[in-house]
Amino acid sequence: MLSRHNVRRCYAAIDISSALSTVAANCKQQVKLEPPALIRLKAERDPEKLFLLFKANSHNRLVIENRTTFEDMVSRLAGARRFDYIEELLEHQKSLPQGRREGFIVRIIMLYGKARMFDQALRTFYDMHLFGCQRTVKSFNAALKVLSLTHNFDEICSFFYSAPKKFGISLDEFSYNLVIKAFCETGCLNSACLVMVEMEKSGIKPDVVTYTTLISALYTHNQHEVADGFWNLMVLRRCSPNIAAFNVRIQYLINKRRAWQARSWMQKMLAFGVRPDELTFNLIIKGFCLIGRLDMAKRTFDALGHWNSGCKPNSKIYQTMIHYLCEGEEYDLAFRLCKDSMVKNWFPSVDTICKLFQGLMMTSKDRNANEIMMLIRGRVPPYSKDDLTMFQAILSRKAAFDARIQYLIKQNRASYAWIVLQKMIVLGVKPDELTFNLVIEGFCKIRDLHMAKKVYDEMQAYGCKPKNGVNQIIKSM
Repeated sequence: MLSRHNVRRCYAAIDISSALSTVAANCKQQVKLEPPALIRLKAERDPEKLFLLFKANSHNRLVIENRTTFEDMVSRLAGARRFDYIEELLEHQKSLPQGRREGFIVRIIMLYGKARMFDQALRTFYDMHLFGCQRTVKSFNAALKVLSLTHNFDEICSFFYSAPKKFGISLDEFSYNLVIKAFCETGCLNSACLVMVEMEKSGIKPDVVTYTTLISALYTHNQHEVADGFWNLMVLRRCSPNIAAFNVRIQYLINKRRAWQARSWMQKMLAFGVRPDELTFNLIIKGFCLIGRLDMAKRTFDALGHWNSGCKPNSKIYQTMIHYLCEGEEYDLAFRLCKDSMVKNWFPSVDTICKLFQGLMMTSKDRNANEIMMLIRGRVPPYSKDDLTMFQAILSRKAAFDARIQYLIKQNRASYAWIVLQKMIVLGVKPDELTFNLVIEGFCKIRDLHMAKKVYDEMQAYGCKPKNGVNQIIKSM
């Protein structure tokens, strides 16, 4: 039999276990109500709530050490033009213990640059000593990179030459390459070349990035002789060109419609031990298309896997091929490539799809067009309502007949276009001014004025108005 003391102990144990279960239940409920800060920051869309949420977690190491979260927050606040929020949050971060780490301050400088708050970025660099952070070439390069986004030659030049002397910073090759690129982007090519000379005098050897930056800028400004000279100098000094350098040279040749020469440079790449990449193939394909050699573009596309490069067609290569195949009226191959591309979730531009639809409808390939439309409807993320409406309009019966007639007129087959027009009427598809004018112009083009007059009379019977040019031709008959 249990004593009174043992009974009290049993009741106390029951009370404790029930209390613990209640606390556990409350904890679970709290976890469910408050998801982790990183998830809440990512989900928040209101700029003010985002600011307050980030401010409340300014001491949370999981938040402040997460680079992606920081960049996403700054991008969204900058998009909402809440630069005051950005400045308040970043300035507060500098006052925290991590503000004494140069790597963290470099991130703050780059975030200010991302928000295009250039004055605040430079002030952060100049004030680093105030929060006990040592300056090195890393923070200098970060400030220089942000300043280069302004494209202000005088400010970039002043900072580049004054700041290292003021703070005793020794420049590295990244510093020189940054300022050379900045000068090239501002169009000051002579200054960029002089910086390369200074780079060599300081004992730093120009690398392939230095040469490629200058060569690209010189080609852009049509100074190809100087650019070729820098290329020869690079090779002479045993600085091996990389894939970026070759692509710059090939891009210039393509722009000058010198596709064959560009193709020979792609072959020279192998002699340097450099394999062509997807950009190289895309440039060569586009180059042949621009000079009307679709046959060579197709051969280059087919040869993608035979250059020991391991390259496969990507979205840009598919886009280039489909676009120019439509311009060359090779709609069957364009359809096959478009289908392959969409199956891989690479969708061509809206304009290219419209051209393909028009071509397929002109050549009576309605089933192929509908197959592409099914893939379009399954796209994630989906096309806009306006785009889908435009696609559907092209695939409508009226648009299909018009496209077919336009194609026949282009082939000087006006009599067949007239048969298609009559078929429209029989099937209950009402032709409009565009349809009649196309057929009249087609007969006028082959100088069959009798048939042109017949279509003109039927057009008036339908109550459609002829174009001014058509009116004048018919009245002069």
